[in-house]
Amino acid sequence: MLSTTTGPRIAIVGAGQVGAAAANALIMNSVARELLLVDIKADLRNAQVQELSDVSRMSGRAETLVRAATYHEAGQCDIVIITAGSRYSVGETSVQHTYRNLGIVRSVIQAMRPFRADAVLLVVSNPVDLLTTLAQRLSGLPASQVLGSGTLLDSVRLRGLLAEQAGVAADSVDIYVLGVQGPEEVVAWSTAAVGGLPLASAVPAESIDRGQLTKDCKLISRAIIQAKGAMPLGIGAIISRICSSILNDQRDILPISHLQEEFGCCLSLPVVLGRKGILRTIRIAVSGEEWAGIAQSARVLNETIEHVNE
Repeated sequence: MLSTTTGPRIAIVGAGQVGAAAANALIMNSVARELLLVDIKADLRNAQVQELSDVSRMSGRAETLVRAATYHEAGQCDIVIITAGSRYSVGETSVQHTYRNLGIVRSVIQAMRPFRADAVLLVVSNPVDLLTTLAQRLSGLPASQVLGSGTLLDSVRLRGLLAEQAGVAADSVDIYVLGVQGPEEVVAWSTAAVGGLPLASAVPAESIDRGQLTKDCKLISRAIIQAKGAMPLGIGAIISRICSSILNDQRDILPISHLQEEFGCCLSLPVVLGRKGILRTIRIAVSGEEWAGIAQSARVLNETIEHVNE
């Protein structure tokens, strides 16, 4: 089917919980003119297209065309989002989940190649940094155009938790979760700020339990995944944020997974995000201990990459 619309096009590969939540958020925020859904399960894909089309007509905003598409069509969009395999199956171990998603992401990237030269590829499937690294190596796209959702949701969540303890609005808090998303991720407490002031100056030290906040941030993710198999609503919201920043060339600074040459893999550091993808990495002045933690998370990821490549 040939498109007759003009304006940005976003493809979502994987029409399950996460893909549908992402599409819903993109529609409600009028991020793209056209959404293409791709899934190996045609019945599921078609059902999601129909329901999301209903959402678009009822949104009260500029209508977004939602349609089924092929892998080749997806590769020709402005942004390609890979959510395929992001949900844990019942009884599935983390190792089984990793190998299953590796196979899925490898096959869908090969099916979409060659990508449009200026396409931006956004990986959401887990483990996100491993799969973003794989996507960067397989896609044929410049490293700046391949990114993963990384620790953005963790950073947003931690800002909310910190704001609650500090008794301030969440949008006044500036703090990043960095490194490889998951157990090895690192909170950049040394650069945390409230209202533009260093955390230690703005908030009494005794009102903040840094260790507990770090632990809670990780435990919340684990609890949601155990209960639901995925975090579709939160992930959908950050996908919408990332896509809006890219398509509108907003130059937002967000912690996004992308290739770090010195580590040889993808992990999250703050970047300036615009129409061409990652415009540059922001090297914030984290402490030596925090940087060592980021480097350690990269070593653990590279060990995993070596293991799965054996």
